[in-house]
Amino acid sequence: METPFPPLLRILAVSAAALLTAGLSTAQIDIGDKLKKKAAERLERKVDRTIDKGFDKTEEGVDKGAREATKGKKGKKDKSAPEAAGEEAAPASGTPAASGPQATLRAYGKFDFVPGDQLIAYDDFSQDAIGDFPARWNTNGGGDVVTVDGAEGRWFRLGNSSMAYPEHLDVLPDHFTVEMDVTALEQSASCASLHLYFRTAEGSMLQYNDAGRVTLKLLPRGTDTDGAPYVEISVLDPSGAELMSNSRWLPAPAAALAPPITRVSIQRQKSRLRMYLNEDKVWDIPRAFSDGVPYRLVLEDQGCEEHRMLVSDLRVAVGAPDTRNKLIADGRLVTRGIHFDSGKDQVRPESYGTLKEIATVLRENPTVKVRIIGHTDSDGDDARNLDLSKRRAAAVKAALSQEFSIDGSRMATDGKGEAEPAGPNDTPEGKANNRRVEFVKL
Repeated sequence: METPFPPLLRILAVSAAALLTAGLSTAQIDIGDKLKKKAAERLERKVDRTIDKGFDKTEEGVDKGAREATKGKKGKKDKSAPEAAGEEAAPASGTPAASGPQATLRAYGKFDFVPGDQLIAYDDFSQDAIGDFPARWNTNGGGDVVTVDGAEGRWFRLGNSSMAYPEHLDVLPDHFTVEMDVTALEQSASCASLHLYFRTAEGSMLQYNDAGRVTLKLLPRGTDTDGAPYVEISVLDPSGAELMSNSRWLPAPAAALAPPITRVSIQRQKSRLRMYLNEDKVWDIPRAFSDGVPYRLVLEDQGCEEHRMLVSDLRVAVGAPDTRNKLIADGRLVTRGIHFDSGKDQVRPESYGTLKEIATVLRENPTVKVRIIGHTDSDGDDARNLDLSKRRAAAVKAALSQEFSIDGSRMATDGKGEAEPAGPNDTPEGKANNRRVEFVKL
């Protein structure tokens, strides 16, 4: 007589089979043997998640008790953060209530993205009123600025099936970098889809124009309940004919963030395009951009009404810093590629590529000593900005020492606060350029 499954395993097997059947019934892509492999992989992940849910129920009571113990306590705002003063509105509906664990620098060990050294556009939407469409953008549909529970700052929620573009960002140079945070609110936001168009500057930016367009499509939560991100790329020639296209699913995030924020990083070096999602390089296309074509950036939400896309912390920079020459030959390197959360001194993980490049130069020149100097914008109290800049410089030293084994005795630190601005503090770009870290050869 055959031994019956234990009750838990029988439930898991039936649930997993039902989930798999439901997922496959909606599939639209005929990929033969690859589909079988994908099905097996998904079945394994779904069984794992079903087991995890059992543990989650046990932990739920503990989490609820912790939330009740801290209910009513609010973190103190740092006035040095680049956020506009004014009304605080309720967060966008449907957002998760708390943030999850943050990625560490070590998790970005293969991240080699280095942002450009001069910002030409920056938007954290702090200058816009909650509920308004961003004043420096244009659209053929709509959108609004919102806050999001569990995420810092303000976010631009794109209008459903609408295109939008930053009017303050003109034609992009031959060498540029684009960075932005992207999220979708609902936990099952399977149809949340963002298109990033690099399209020619001819005609209206709010009309479809296939000529010479480079399109990057991102579904940060995938196409089903797996939560595995899905990406596409397509490149069209000046006549609108497709030169190349590709698509792929990426591994589901190891740690669930609430909300799950995806950091998108894009680099253009003449014809080459590189794209990263968080710490992973997704595309490295040698001939994506055409020489002599004036490209501009346009965003489009192509999801469904209930699953809207949100973006924040948009940074567009020109050029790639010549780290070695500036630090060794010129004796001074200024970088805006080392990021911190607002008002804090913790180095954000997307800074890894910049830190790695600086560490490489220091390692190859073992007699060189440097002074690391932090700078802030002019928002907030002078004394607090000075203290923050000193703490950030110390955090950079600690990261170079602990993560890259640079001898601490080779690095001194200092901070200037807002005392030595690189330019005016009267625009978002000006403030972002003033928030920088400087390395001076001693």
